[in-house]
Amino acid sequence: MDDRVDLETHRAELTAYCYRMLGSVHDAEDQVQETLLRAWKARDRYDPTKASVRTWLYRIATNVCLTALESRGRRPLPSGLGAPSRDTEAPLRPALDVPWLEPFPDARFDADLRADLRLAWVAAVQELPARQRAVLVLRDVLDFSAAEVAQQLGTTVAAVNSALQRARATVDGLGDAAEFREAPDPSRNATIERYIHAFEAADVPALVKLLADDVVMEMPPVPLWYRGRDDYARFMERVFRMHGPGWRAVPTSANGQPALAAYSPLPGGGHKAHTLQVFTVVDDLVTANVVFADPFLFEIFGIFDPPR
Repeated sequence: MDDRVDLETHRAELTAYCYRMLGSVHDAEDQVQETLLRAWKARDRYDPTKASVRTWLYRIATNVCLTALESRGRRPLPSGLGAPSRDTEAPLRPALDVPWLEPFPDARFDADLRADLRLAWVAAVQELPARQRAVLVLRDVLDFSAAEVAQQLGTTVAAVNSALQRARATVDGLGDAAEFREAPDPSRNATIERYIHAFEAADVPALVKLLADDVVMEMPPVPLWYRGRDDYARFMERVFRMHGPGWRAVPTSANGQPALAAYSPLPGGGHKAHTLQVFTVVDDLVTANVVFADPFLFEIFGIFDPPR
């Protein structure tokens, strides 16, 4: 076989796998590069009678990720660290010591790789011990058999089944199934189009009409988060008061969810990159908005120039 071509054809799905394990696009790409390097060096020892190239690569990637997780904490969202705030005027101080969960740029990867990439699900998976995390993703997302996963992890089928049962129970107890696996629905794009129109107009009452009663807003790396329409509205009033009107927004997609890149107005004219916002939409209402305030994400998502 042409080893180099065969290895490279798996890069995208391996990146999605490592992202589910690590919660970071940066880390995932680094570990995939390490995986492919190890595979290339070991290509002469690969035995096609024992496993497919894909299964072999996932075994290497799993070991690489498990090693990486030995020295790293979980990547949470603010809602995973404590109760919601009620002070919508609280200082917006970033917690730079927290390794926050990052969004996944859909446009860089094939659509069929986005199942179980939802932010809420990936955040819940981060709560699991590393080996349980691997078992859950390999079995429930990638459909490897228990025997294949046992081989990849160097353990028994019984141990894999036990770990899978515990992992499922933990994840199921951490969130709403609607948030974990929101079904693709063309109407959600219409909801986000209306949201963008209200956002660019700094029209808070119009935004509120698009929100569920218990909507959640969180803003990593700021550890604050809010729950409910009233606090969401008060916080948005603060945002427009701080930065003024004239915002621009570009629709995009992250983690298989609708998203937008927001650009704040500059005093002398023009705009600058502000936040990447990832939405959960259920029954035509926004139930969650994770507002990532890291301008570097614009580069990861391939969104460089603000709209005119």
